[in-house]
Amino acid sequence: MNTSHPTDDSSAGTSASLVQRVRSNDANAWQRLVDLYGPLIFTWACRGGLSPEDAADVMQEVFASVARAIKRFDPAAEGRFRGWLWTITRNKIHDHFRRASPQGAQGLNATGGDTALRMLNQLPEHWDDDSSAATRNDVLALYHRAMQLIRNDFESQTWQAFWMAVVEERTTDEIARSLGMSTNSVRQAKSRVLRRLKQELSDAR
Repeated sequence: MNTSHPTDDSSAGTSASLVQRVRSNDANAWQRLVDLYGPLIFTWACRGGLSPEDAADVMQEVFASVARAIKRFDPAAEGRFRGWLWTITRNKIHDHFRRASPQGAQGLNATGGDTALRMLNQLPEHWDDDSSAATRNDVLALYHRAMQLIRNDFESQTWQAFWMAVVEERTTDEIARSLGMSTNSVRQAKSRVLRRLKQELSDAR
């Protein structure tokens, strides 16, 4: 937990995305990446038919691949970071099933309704935030984890204004009256936190 007194956008490097900070070999940023995306990768792996133990192994393999390839990640070409992460995870799930199949890759393509192949075919090739209720719930959980990580980067009033506007969906005028802020300050507070949240998620297309 951040024990220093929070100030809005105060952390050194908050102007850079989480991915950019990981690329610069920031150990704290890497731990935040694992904390943020580890549960999502684990959920994907379990949904792909892996046991919790195998899902944990796949999660470690995914992060090992990310560590090797993150400097080549290009959001302009590959979209959101979580879409890129999904592709890596899907490939690692495929690798797991191939290793588990007695006939290796050929076993996955054998006729007869191979269970591993059926599981793999249920996984979409590309990640789409809006493709199903399950994936929307995944994204919601991801955003909640990100909010927990950045909470201490902001003054209490700034965070309250953001929370009331975005989570509680209260009007700007209502928030301003409740917190003793100007309406412009409320809008600025909401904008600052949302910008920081997108940076933490490396949320670019």
